[in-house]
Amino acid sequence: MIAGVSDLLPVLLALTLGFTVVMYVVLDGFDLGIGMLFPFYPQEADRDLVMNSVAPFWDGNETWLVLGGVTLWAAFPKAFAVILPAVYIPVIVLLLALIFRGVAFEFRWVAKPRHRKWDVAFAGGSTLAAFAQGLVLGGILEEIPVRDGQFAGTPFWWLSPFSVMCGIAVTVGYALLGATWLMLKTTGPVEDRARRLALPLLLALLAFIAIVSIWTPLQFPRIRERWFAFPNTFFLAPVPVATLLFAWLCWWGIRRNAPLLPFVSATVIFLLAFAGLVVSNVPYLVPPVMTVWDAASHPSSQIFYLVGAAILIPLILGYTAVVFYLFRGKLKPGQGYH
Repeated sequence: MIAGVSDLLPVLLALTLGFTVVMYVVLDGFDLGIGMLFPFYPQEADRDLVMNSVAPFWDGNETWLVLGGVTLWAAFPKAFAVILPAVYIPVIVLLLALIFRGVAFEFRWVAKPRHRKWDVAFAGGSTLAAFAQGLVLGGILEEIPVRDGQFAGTPFWWLSPFSVMCGIAVTVGYALLGATWLMLKTTGPVEDRARRLALPLLLALLAFIAIVSIWTPLQFPRIRERWFAFPNTFFLAPVPVATLLFAWLCWWGIRRNAPLLPFVSATVIFLLAFAGLVVSNVPYLVPPVMTVWDAASHPSSQIFYLVGAAILIPLILGYTAVVFYLFRGKLKPGQGYH
C-alpha cells in the first residue's frame, strides 16, 4: 500500500505541473500575443484599447508561471537541478523580458505623451518572452545532456535550429491567441485588424505544428516508436484529427466574425499541441533519462506540496473566474480600466 501511494504521488504532482503549464500558456499567451501585435496598431487610440483589453488580467495570468516554477522546484528537485542549468540563459531572458514588459505596461500610462519608448518595451518584452519560452521548450525536447544526474552540456547547448524553430512557433501561436482575444474583446478598427491578422497567423501556426510533427519523429526514435508503432497509431490518431477540426473551426469563426469561436478554437489547438508533446515524452520530465519517479522529492515533501496546491489552485481559479466574469464583454473605443 505504501509503495503504491509513493508511486501515485509523483503522478499527481506531474498532473499538477502540467495543469499549471497549460493555464499559463493559455492565459498569459493571449496577453503576450497582444504585445506582439502592438506595432500593427499605429493609432494611439487603438493602442490604448489594445492594452485596456488585457489590463485587468495580465498580472494575474502570470501567477501560473510562478506556480509552475515552484511546482517543478518543490516536487521534482532533481529535474529542476538539470533543467535550470541547461536553459539558464533563455530563462533569464524570459524573466527579464516579463519584468520589462510589466514595467512598460504600467509606465506607459503615466509617461504620456512621452511614452514611445514604453510602447517599444511592451512589444519587445512580449515578443522576447514568448521566443524565450519556445527556446526552453525546444531545449527540453531536444534531450538535455545528463551525466550522473547533472547537466553535462555547455551554456549554449540549447541554441540549435530546432529550438529556434520552437521559439518562432510559440511566438506565432501566442500572436494568434492575441489576435483572437482582440476579436473577442474589442470593436471597430482594432477588431477588424485583428481579424485580418488572425488568418495568416493560424496558417503559420499549423505549418509549425506540421514541422514539429515531422521533425521530432525523424530525429528521436523513441517519439517515432510512440506515435507510429501499432496499436499506438490507432489510439493517438484523434490528436491530429482534432487539431485539424479545431483549426477549421477557428478559420470558420474568423471568416464569419464569430467573437468567441476563434479564441476557443485557438486555445484548444494549443491544448492539443501540448497533449501531443506530453504523449511523445511521458513519463519523462527530462527526456529520455529522468522519469517523474526518478525526479520526485521525498514522499513527505510531495504530500506537503499537494496539500498546499489543493488549497491554492482553487483560490487562483476562483480569482481568475471572478475577474473574467466582472470584466466580460467587449470594450468600445475610449473605454478602459486605467
